[in-house]
Amino acid sequence: MFFVLIFVSLIGYLIYYNVALSQDFINSPYNTRQDTFADRVVRGDIVSSEGEVLATTSVSEDGTETRVYPYSNMFAHVVGYDSNGKSGLESEANYSLLSSHSFFLEQIQNELQGDKNQGDTVVSSLSVTLQSAAYNALGSYNGAVVVMEPSTGRILAMVSKPDFDPNTISTEYSALVSDENNSSLLNRATNGAYPPGSTFKVVVALDYFRTYGSLEGFSYLCEGSITVDEHTISCYNGNVHGQEDLYSAFAYSCNCAFAEIGLSLGGDSLKDTAEDLLFNQSLPLTSYRTSTFSADSSSASALLMQTSIGQGDTLVSPMHMALITCAIANDGILMQPTLIDQVVSSDGDVVDTTEAEVYKRLMTSNEANVLGELMKDVVEYGTATGLSGRGYTVAGKTGSAEYDEQGSSHSWFIGYSNVDDPDLVVAVIAEGGGTGSQTAVPIAAAVFDAYYSSYSG
Repeated sequence: MFFVLIFVSLIGYLIYYNVALSQDFINSPYNTRQDTFADRVVRGDIVSSEGEVLATTSVSEDGTETRVYPYSNMFAHVVGYDSNGKSGLESEANYSLLSSHSFFLEQIQNELQGDKNQGDTVVSSLSVTLQSAAYNALGSYNGAVVVMEPSTGRILAMVSKPDFDPNTISTEYSALVSDENNSSLLNRATNGAYPPGSTFKVVVALDYFRTYGSLEGFSYLCEGSITVDEHTISCYNGNVHGQEDLYSAFAYSCNCAFAEIGLSLGGDSLKDTAEDLLFNQSLPLTSYRTSTFSADSSSASALLMQTSIGQGDTLVSPMHMALITCAIANDGILMQPTLIDQVVSSDGDVVDTTEAEVYKRLMTSNEANVLGELMKDVVEYGTATGLSGRGYTVAGKTGSAEYDEQGSSHSWFIGYSNVDDPDLVVAVIAEGGGTGSQTAVPIAAAVFDAYYSSYSG
């Protein structure tokens, strides 16, 4: 009986491996078994959601195969590369790209003749229009832009700079790996780690609402700075905001008010809310860097004050901030983020379709609505008025995250458009870009403008 049990368990595991785990192992860039698939199949294409070719395999007369990326640097990180390992969609969709669902008689004929079958085409969720707008708007800044559809989780654009040309990755790989100054191979959208600056105030505002049940009782007199236990926090440029409620403190991004709020809430409460929003948690992505939040009940006043304005030890990726914004725009529900819409055979038959699915509820619908109202005010009369009056509505939050002793700052923006029935979420970080309103807001505006000029109506 013991040996029968072992035999049955082994058979069960083999079935489970082939059904549930085999695709993950085959997709691994470290799996040499991939070579056996490539011996029989010409790697399939990766295309945009509208059919533009983002990656294809060119086959010469002597059978030499070359992977070609028509858009060069523009999709470098999100589409990835297929030599010296794999990254991006080239890694995530490796199994599909090296599988062929061509007509079976055609496959048999090719195998009898010693010819390769054509791999399936992966139809991504990416938009060339939005990727181009984000890429061009980010310009010479290092940083990242993430564009998502909050109701479905589809990733429509993902830009990271500095970038590289995947067409020449095989010859330039050693130089790119050894370049410690630029880290061009790093996808800053998913694996960057930045202080969130004032975009973190959405977390603090949510914690305040959860603690007190309303935003209406808050009142604060901003005098341009606040000092507690010999530690001083100042508003940007020493601005004096005067008497504020929580709506105006959020809209004007008043550091003093939020430092006071953080002290009243305490580190444990802030940590609980941050972790509800996936700080210190796994993210629903295949490749990412975990965002970190470390304040707790033992934290000194200085750290609590800094943490409450998005400084201190808190680090986050642009993608994570996009996910939080998606939940706010989608009544508190975060959809599973996806990069693949469909897999299609070379004959045009649909092999697989990605259905939208709920990942997790991050907050209640009421909490999402409250944060949405705060973010609408930021655009209507606060720090992101550059996004008002453009033919569509936007709710958002700017941020300026200091990163050196000279007060240099990264420029942040998170937000969503068509606030009554959200269409698009955009998250932007421009390294060294100064204030959010100065650099990140115009970048986001370029993406929103491209969307509504190309897709609306």
